[in-house]
Amino acid sequence: MTVPHPQRTLADWLAHIERQHPHAIQMGLERVHEVAGRMALGRPAARVITVAGTNGKGSTVAFIEAIARAAGWTVGAYTSPHLLRYNERVRIDGREATDQALADAFALVERARGDTPLTYFEYGTLAALWLFQNAQLDLAVLEVGLGGRLDAVNLVDADVAVITTVDIDHTDWLGADREAIGREKAGIARAWKPLVLGEPDPPSSVLGHAYRIGASAIRLGSDFFHEPVDAAHWRWREPGAELLLPSPRLAAPVQYANAATAIAALRGLAPVTGRALTAQACADGVAAAALPGRLQRLHRDGVEIVVDVAHNPQAARELVAWLRAHPAAGTTAAVLAMLGDKDAAAVVRTLAPHVSRWHLAGLEDIARGQDVTAFAARLSGTAAESGSRDAHVAGALQRAVGTAVAGDRVLVCGSFHTAAAALVALHSGR
Repeated sequence: MTVPHPQRTLADWLAHIERQHPHAIQMGLERVHEVAGRMALGRPAARVITVAGTNGKGSTVAFIEAIARAAGWTVGAYTSPHLLRYNERVRIDGREATDQALADAFALVERARGDTPLTYFEYGTLAALWLFQNAQLDLAVLEVGLGGRLDAVNLVDADVAVITTVDIDHTDWLGADREAIGREKAGIARAWKPLVLGEPDPPSSVLGHAYRIGASAIRLGSDFFHEPVDAAHWRWREPGAELLLPSPRLAAPVQYANAATAIAALRGLAPVTGRALTAQACADGVAAAALPGRLQRLHRDGVEIVVDVAHNPQAARELVAWLRAHPAAGTTAAVLAMLGDKDAAAVVRTLAPHVSRWHLAGLEDIARGQDVTAFAARLSGTAAESGSRDAHVAGALQRAVGTAVAGDRVLVCGSFHTAAAALVALHSGR
């Protein structure tokens, strides 16, 4: 297929696709199905694992990718959002897609869509699937963007579907409670295929949907387990089999559940691949998997800076579990900036017992963002309402580090945008 618009850079294409749909989010598969047909998209890989969930999706994808690559498979991974570069969203055999490859893929999507409007995420999904299809992969691991049933990733029939967790988030789109949200996420399951559930108590809507379509539900805490062994090891177990594994490089306590879920997903895939998943591949992959912005720790003049993408109450609870297990020598200050549709007050209430000082920042130049004045107003009545205010994350971070002393900790969280801005500021020396 000839690639049009060769003069456009990746930056040009990203700016272009942001303008092509009146809404940042538009649920539904009709438009993306139509354009995929025009692109003659088939299977993106010999086998496909699709990963949905409120939290833990990116980490679970990273574990699946690392373990499968350690087993000798060629793997494509599609994730979102990115932290610092769009290229992070599309990895082929461990390498980010190049600017040119992404630009060429966007050009193909553009030509195929005609006058069909696509969202930014839909463009990206179609581009990734085209790149994967042409890479002749053993495995594609696809992270759902929002929900599941009507997400563009659900265009592809998964051989194994994964739901990491179900909690309250994106209620305007997915519903107001776990049952409604679970129903949307369960839409990625396929009849008579494994559905791996990464929490012990999933909503009944998820289990009910699996039963109705004949999907085989494989549940953490019922069908597979993770157990501590010592400070450096843990055990993955299912009836009749167990693996002794090194502790994950990813630091949060929840990463054991994510790693266990990844192993269960790959073991669920193994019967249809005809390729054994060895204990050594599991061990190597668990030890190798890494993601920026997940309890990423840096140090400046004796002050520990912890950057995490936690952006909803469930993620905040997991962050608190890590804070309890790793108390700071001194006090902890929090730099917090969140999107306007998130439950910021609940996040503050969860973190408050572990935070001595609050530094609020705005995200006003970002879709669904808000300036710091509006953000602070939403935190009235919480421990953060009297915190300092800065227009941007970099300023709030500079203020927090400047008032800290050796032994103190500065925690930066609230969104992917917050984590990205902090990492840029830290790496630029600001």
